[in-house]
Formats: sequence, C-alpha cells, structure tokens
Amino acid sequence: MPTMSEKILARASGKSEVEAGDIVIANIDVAMTHDLTGPLSVESFEKIGAEKVWDPSKIVIPFDHQVPADSIDSANNHIIMRRFAEKQKIEHFYDVNVGVCHQILPELGHVVPGEVIVGADSHTCTHGALGAFSTGIGSTDMAMVFAEGKLWLKVPETNRFEITGTLKDNVYAKDVILHIIGQLGADGSTYKACEFGGKTVSDMSISDRMVLCNMAIEMGGKTGLVEVDEKTVNYVEKRSKKPYKAYKTDLDSSSLNIIDIDVGDLEPQVACPHHVDNVKPVSEVDVELDQVFIGSCTNGRLSDLRDAARILKGNRIARNTRMLVIPASREVYSKALDEGLIRIFVDAGALVSAPCCGPCLGGHTGIIGPGEVSLSTSNRNFKGRQGSPEGEVYLSSAAVAAASAIEGKIVAPE
Repeated sequence: MPTMSEKILARASGKSEVEAGDIVIANIDVAMTHDLTGPLSVESFEKIGAEKVWDPSKIVIPFDHQVPADSIDSANNHIIMRRFAEKQKIEHFYDVNVGVCHQILPELGHVVPGEVIVGADSHTCTHGALGAFSTGIGSTDMAMVFAEGKLWLKVPETNRFEITGTLKDNVYAKDVILHIIGQLGADGSTYKACEFGGKTVSDMSISDRMVLCNMAIEMGGKTGLVEVDEKTVNYVEKRSKKPYKAYKTDLDSSSLNIIDIDVGDLEPQVACPHHVDNVKPVSEVDVELDQVFIGSCTNGRLSDLRDAARILKGNRIARNTRMLVIPASREVYSKALDEGLIRIFVDAGALVSAPCCGPCLGGHTGIIGPGEVSLSTSNRNFKGRQGSPEGEVYLSSAAVAAASAIEGKIVAPE
C-alpha cells in the first residue's frame, strides 16, 4: 500500500500507482525561485531558447535573500528578476517588502495539500507541513520547469518518525528536530521522504510542524511531510481558495520505515559547529557569544518571537553580545508590532530588521567575523554559513537564543 509521497507523485504523473524507486515525470503545481537563485534560472531558461513560461499563475518569485540590495551584484539580480517577472507576466511576484520565501508561500495561500511544489532553494521541504510533496531543485532544473511545467523525480522511500511524549517547558519543535538529526546523522534519511507523525506532532501548531519539515533536508531528506488534519484544513482554508486533496500514508507500505521517538524527557538542544548533526543538550554546552540571531525560515515566525519576547521582557542583552531579530514576513512583523513584541526587543537592546533571510546565508545583514561565535535559530551551521569560515555557529530554539542573549553565553531558559 502506498505512502503519502507515492500517492501524491502518482497523481502528479497521471498514474494509478507508483512505487519507491520509480522514475516519474511529475506535473508541477507551484514553482518558486528567489532573488539569489532566480537569475541563473532565467539565464538557463533563455539559453534553451524558451520564450514563454508554461503557466505564469503557478510561478512564485519572492525577494528575500539580499533585501534590500546590499551590493551592485544583488541590485542587478533584482533587476533581472523584475524584468523577467514583467516580461513573463508572473502573477505572484513579491518584491523586497514581503518576507522569506518559505514563510510567505503558505502564508499567502500558495501551498495546499496534495500538490507537488518545487523551489530553487533546499529548504522548500518546509511546505510539506501542509501535506504537500515539496522539494528543492537546482536553478537549471527550474529553467526546465519554467519552460515545461514538468520535472522528473525518483519516488522516495519514507522514514516516518512516530513522535510521542509531552514536551517539557521551554522545549520546542526545534529541539525535537535537532534531537532527531543528532540521532540519525546528516545522511540518515538521504533521498527519503521524512514523515512526522504521532501524538506530539498532532499537538503541534502548523508553525511548529514547519520547523520539523524545514530541517528534513539536514538529515538528507528529499522532503518533509505531515499528514493533513483539522489544524491543516483550518490554516489552508483561511489562506487559499485552491482546490486540494489530502493523502495519508498506509502504515503497511513496503517502502515505509517507522522510527519511534520519545521526547518526554527531552531538554533543550543545541547543534554545535560545524555540522547540524553535532547535537548536544544545552546543559553540556558552555560557550560565550558575540551574536545572537532570531529569525530565518526555521524560527522567524510569530510564535518564535513570542517565545523570545517572554524571556527578554524586562531584561537586557549582555553587554558584550549583540542581538539581531528578523521577523520572517511582513505579516509576522505587523503582528509583532501590534502585540508589542518589537518594543520588548528594542528595549532589551536588540536590533530589529526588516523581513529577510538576514545572516543565515552568510552574505547579507549581520554576518560574523573571524573568531566570532553566533547562536542562531536558523538551520545550518557549516563553516562560513553566516560569514567568516573562521567563525562558529550554534543552532537552537528562539527561547534558548533569548536566554543566551541575556547571559552572553549559551544557557537554557529558566
């Protein structure tokens, strides 16, 4: 019996059934590229002689990686993509004032269950939190999608994580996924669909499920997925008018591997340099910090800002530590303003920036210098990921990041 991934890819390829290992030509429902990867897609699109995109209503182009433009090169990239969007009459083009691609696609109704979504960005797997098969592809592959609306894919096997246990205070979805990656390793789910289920996941918000799916790629996953439930339906139907079909995994599928994870005793986790699977409990990490970053497509959502503000309220960040807070979207920023969260961050001594990827990609706002140490709520800590390859990046939840900013070193929230 089929898994979610097999059912979705069968539907997308016009087949009654497919199996893990099959090669299919899938019709794409949504194709996303942004200001950093988009110019190469446009260049490749023109090189193959394509004149028109297959469907301008199914392409989404947000600017998020280097916004506002921070160099002549990035400004030129923006010009290339603006001209492409205008020429091709792209219906869903979002300039520098909207937010991070993986946040705004679901926010603005571009993601519904059962779709095949591709993006020229590896963390496109985030959208599987809404029951879609969503995966990252290369810029040249995206050029072919622009032209034909199709892409070949190998149907993946599935690792399904059955997560149980009630999370302790100050333990979040970020801690759960870091724990899983630490257990399996960076290649523990290579080219597999990573499904997240169980009572713990059922109790999670959509934002928390996005955290799990966002980081599936960090253990080699092809996509991350959560089955559709009432929370999914409520989220989707408030934001999208697109028709959709929800799929569930048959638990007796021959391509399914079930992994039980009990998180009842889990404490806050930290991924240490320079690999995401170098995970330790926060109690075992004693490191002084130069910078704390709260934001990104992993933990820049309203719930994360609330968690951080709760801890920061009435406190000041440590004298020798700087703190950068970047909401993931304009909607998140606006709601944080309404709730007074931005005032809390400013009063604590943090720098609040406009919605964008910030230092996550190592090429924009807030990068670190040689020898500096950053604690980040983002998803990668490779050498050079947030600036100098001689710097060090640790990863945590927003709550740990906020508590650590106050102390000037990595600590757990009280």
